[in-house]
Amino acid sequence: MRVVPRGLFARLLAANLVVAGVATTVMLVVADLLSPAFYRGHLEHMIEVMGPMGLSLRADLEGGLHDTLTRALLAAFPIALALSALLAYLLVGRISQTVNLLVRGAQEIARGHYKLRLRETGEDELSELARQFNRLSQALEQVEQRRIELIGSVAHELRTPLAALQGYSEALADGVLPPEVAAQSIAREVRAMGRLVEDLSLVSRVEAGAVVVHPEPLSPQVILNEARERLAPAFSEKGLTLELEVGADLPKVQADPERLHQVLSNLLSNALRYTPEGGRVILGATLKPEGVCFFVRDTGRGIAPEHQERIFERFYRIDPARSRKDGGTGVGLTVAKGLVEAMGGQMSLHSEVGVGSVFWFSLPAAKGTARTG
Repeated sequence: MRVVPRGLFARLLAANLVVAGVATTVMLVVADLLSPAFYRGHLEHMIEVMGPMGLSLRADLEGGLHDTLTRALLAAFPIALALSALLAYLLVGRISQTVNLLVRGAQEIARGHYKLRLRETGEDELSELARQFNRLSQALEQVEQRRIELIGSVAHELRTPLAALQGYSEALADGVLPPEVAAQSIAREVRAMGRLVEDLSLVSRVEAGAVVVHPEPLSPQVILNEARERLAPAFSEKGLTLELEVGADLPKVQADPERLHQVLSNLLSNALRYTPEGGRVILGATLKPEGVCFFVRDTGRGIAPEHQERIFERFYRIDPARSRKDGGTGVGLTVAKGLVEAMGGQMSLHSEVGVGSVFWFSLPAAKGTARTG
C-alpha cells in the first residue's frame, strides 16, 4: 500500500516536465534566432559559385535552409520531450519511493515497531538517508529493549522483598512470629528496598550525566588505606585476604572523596562477592601516562569474553541466580564507571576465566601537587 499521496509524484513529475519543456522551447527559439548567422557564410559561398543565378535564388536558399532546420528541430522536440519525461518519471519514481518508505517507516516506529529496516541500495544521498533511518530505528530498538529489561529487572528485584514482607506480615498477624522478630525482618527488607531505590536514582543520574562532583586534591595512599580499613572485616569474615599495593611517589589525584570511596567500595564489594573463600584481593594504585591508575585484582572465577562487553550495563549479571543471595542490585559497576567518568577518568577491566579479574580506573593527577609516598 502506498503511503505517499500520488499528488506528490504528480507534482514532482510535472515540475520536471515543465523544466524539460521550457529548456527545449528555449533551445528552439534560440536556434531559430541564431541559425542564420551560422549558415549565412555557407550561403554566400554558394551564391558566389552559382553566379548571377545565385543572386536571384538567395531568398529561396535562405528560406529553404531555415525551414529545413526548423522542421528538424520541431521533429526532434517530441523525441527530446519524451526522453526527458521518461528520465523524469524514473527519477521522480525513485524519490517518491524513498519518501514513501520513510513515511511508512516513521508510521511503524510511531506504533512501536522498532525492528523495521529500509532497503539500502546504492551510494547516493537517498541511500544514505535510508541508512541513517535504519541507524535511528536500531537505536530506538535498543532503547526500547533496555527499557523492557529495566522494568523486568526492577520487578525482579522488588519481588523478593515484597514477598518477604507479605510473609512476615502474615506470620505476625497469625501469631507465628513474635512482634520483635517480625519487626526486625520487615525492617531488613525495607532497607533492601531502600537501597534499590537509591541505586536506581543514582544510576539514572549517572547515565543522564547529572551527577555533581566536588573534586579536590586527594592522596591515593590515604584513600586506599581508608577503603581497606572499611571493608577489611567483611573480607576476614569470608576468609579472604585483602592486600594493599601502592606505587611509590604517586601524585595526588583530583577527585571527589565521597564519590571515589563509593567507586572503590563498589569494586571491592564486587570482588568480595565473586572471590571464593581462601582467595586474594589486591587493592592498589600505580602511575600511568593518563594519570593515577587504581585497581582491584582478585583471584575469582573470572569473566568470560562474551560477558565482558556488557559487564558495566545496569542489572547485567553473569549469574542472575546469585543476585538476591549476595545482596547486589546489579548496578554497582554501572554506577562506578559513571562516577569515574564524571570525575574525568576512565574505567575498564581485564579478566581470564579461572584466573581472576582486574578492574581498574584512572584519575587525573591534581595540578601543582607534590608526589606522596
